[in-house]
Amino acid sequence: MGRGTTARASGGTRSWDRVDPGMKQSPSGGQDLSLVEQLLGARHRVKPFLYLLRSYYYSHFTDRAAEPRAASCLAQGPAANQVAEPGSELRSCLEMLLLLLILLLLLLLLLLGLLLPLASLRQRQLQGARPSWLAGLQHRVAGVALHGAAAWQQRRLEQSTLHAGQSQQHALRLCLQGAQRPPCPLTGATDTSAFRNHLPLTKASQAQEEESRGQELPPTSTQYYGEVSLQATLLGLAALNKAYPEVLAPGGTARVTPTSPWPHPLPWPWHALGQVSTPGAKHPGTLLQEALRSPGLRALEAGTAVELLDVFLGLEANGEELAEAVAAGNPGRAAELREALEQGPRGLALRLWPKLQVVVTLDAGGQAEAVAALGALWCQGLAFFSPAYATTGGVVGLSLWPEQPRGLYLLPPGAPFIELLPVKEGAQEEAASTVLLAEAQKGEEYELVLTNHTSLTRCRLGDVVQVVGAHNQCPVVRFVRRLGQGLNVRGEDIQEDTFSEALGRAVGQWPGAKLLDHSCVESSILDSSEGSAPHYEVFVALRGLRNLSEENRDKLDHCLQEVSPRYKSLRFRGSVGPARVHLLGQGAFRELRATLATCPSSPFPPEMPRVLRQRHLAQCLQRRVVS
Repeated sequence: MGRGTTARASGGTRSWDRVDPGMKQSPSGGQDLSLVEQLLGARHRVKPFLYLLRSYYYSHFTDRAAEPRAASCLAQGPAANQVAEPGSELRSCLEMLLLLLILLLLLLLLLLGLLLPLASLRQRQLQGARPSWLAGLQHRVAGVALHGAAAWQQRRLEQSTLHAGQSQQHALRLCLQGAQRPPCPLTGATDTSAFRNHLPLTKASQAQEEESRGQELPPTSTQYYGEVSLQATLLGLAALNKAYPEVLAPGGTARVTPTSPWPHPLPWPWHALGQVSTPGAKHPGTLLQEALRSPGLRALEAGTAVELLDVFLGLEANGEELAEAVAAGNPGRAAELREALEQGPRGLALRLWPKLQVVVTLDAGGQAEAVAALGALWCQGLAFFSPAYATTGGVVGLSLWPEQPRGLYLLPPGAPFIELLPVKEGAQEEAASTVLLAEAQKGEEYELVLTNHTSLTRCRLGDVVQVVGAHNQCPVVRFVRRLGQGLNVRGEDIQEDTFSEALGRAVGQWPGAKLLDHSCVESSILDSSEGSAPHYEVFVALRGLRNLSEENRDKLDHCLQEVSPRYKSLRFRGSVGPARVHLLGQGAFRELRATLATCPSSPFPPEMPRVLRQRHLAQCLQRRVVS
C-alpha cells in the first residue's frame, strides 16, 4: 500500500510526488478510498456477475426468442415454427430453479460486498495499517470464487470449441440481436452462410469513414466487455495461478500503468487477489511508488509492453526523485532503489524485486519489439505472460498455456463473431470467401474479419494469423503481421514482418546497439523526397549507441534488399531511394504514444503503429532527432 505522504523537494512538489486526486488520506496515513466511495463501488463490483447471468439467460432461455428479433434484418427461417420437444417444460422449470439459485448467490455476494468495506474501514481505524482478518477472509473468498468461475468458463469453452459451428452460429445471433444499426433487410435464414453471402467485407479504413458519418465503431481501449474478454480474464488468472501459485498471494502483484492487462475489469472479490496498488489509483507516479515500496512482488502488471517500456525508461530518468519519495516512509528501501539503479538497466527488475517471477502485459500489434527489449534488459530472466491478444475491435485470442512459447492464442467461437479470410502471396486484394474457425487449415495464413454487437459490419482488421495447431475444432494461431503497417512507395509492398526482419538484421550489425522502438514514414508524408527518389524515413530509439555513422545507416538499406527482391530491383533502377535512418532522443516515443492516446481514431492502446500515415505524428518524431 502507498504511504499517505510523499517526499517533497526544497523547490516544491515534483511530478512523481503528486498523489492521485482520486485517493483519500486515511487517519493512519494510507491512501484509501473513502467509505462512501467503497459503498458506491460495491454497486459496480457485481456488474460482471450480472453479465454472466445475462449470458446464461440468453443462451438458455432466449435462443428461440432471438430468431424473430434477429429477423428484423434477416428473414425468419423455418425454425420459427418448431414444436416444443417432449419434456421441455420440465427442463425449463429446472433451468428456472437454477436461475433463482444464481440470483440468490448474487444477492449474498452483493451483501458481502457492502459489509466488507464497512468492516474493513472499522478494522483500520482500530488497528491502523496492520493486516486484518477481514482482508484474509476476502482473499480466501476471492480464491474460491476464482476457482469456481474459471472452472465454469473452462467447461463452457470446451463445449463451445467441441461444437465450433454451433457456437459461432450462436455468437452471430447475439451480434444480430444487439446490433444498434442493422443493415438493409436481407433474405434467407439467420445463419452464418446467409450473413456472409449478403453482407460485403469492409476494410478498417472504410469503417473509419463510416464512423465519421455516424456509425459506431469498436472501442479503442485495453478493456472490453463481452463473453470472450471475461473468459480471457478468468481463465488467464487461473492459468497464471497454476503456473505461479504465489503470484496471487496477498501483496504479490503490482500494476505500474493506469491501464490493465486484463481485458475485462476485475470484479469483486477478485480485485483483492494479490494487488498492492490502492484500489482506484490511476496516477502513474502513485502506482510506481507503491510497487517500489513492495520488495516482495511476484508479478508485475502493465497495460501493454510498450507502456511498461516507458515505465522503466522513466524510472531510470527520474530514479533519484522516486528514491526520495520512497525514503519518506522507508529510508532503507530508498537505499536499495539507488543501489539497483546504479548497476544499469540489465536485470533491474530482479534487483528491485528479488522474488519477481512473471511480467503480465496484454498482447497486441506492434508489441513484440518492446517485449524483446524488456526481456534483454530490464526484465532479463523473467517470464512474460499475456492473457489475450487484443485488437481495436476486441479480444480475438485467448492464451491458456503460460508454459508454452509466448505468442500462441486460441481463436474462440464466442462473440465477437470471427471469420478468416485466406491470404495468398501477392494477392491480398483479390476477392475471396471467408471460412469459419472449424474450416481453418494448419500452416495457412488468414486475415481476421470481425463482427461485434456494435454494428453488423464485417470489418477486415488487417491482422494476419498463421494456424499452428488446433484445440478441439478451433484453431491455435500466432499473429504474423498487420496489413495496414506495410510500406509502399513504388509498388514494392514491404510488409510489417519483412521490415522488422531487415531492421533486426541491421541493428545486429551496429556494435553495442539494442533496439527499443521504431517507426517508419513514407517520404511523401514529410515532403522529404523533393529532388530525390521516394524513400523511407526510419526513426529508431536505441540503447548502447549514441551516434549513427553513415556506414551503419546504409546497413538497413542493404538488409532491406536482402529480404525483398522487389525492393532490390527498384533500388537498382533508382526508382526508390535509400532508406534514411534517424536516431531519436530519450522520451520521443513516449511523447508519440501520449499524442496517439488523445486521438479518437488511434489504435493505441493496445496496438502500437509502426508506420505513421499522418504528418503531425511524423513531425512529432522528427523534432526529437539527435543523430
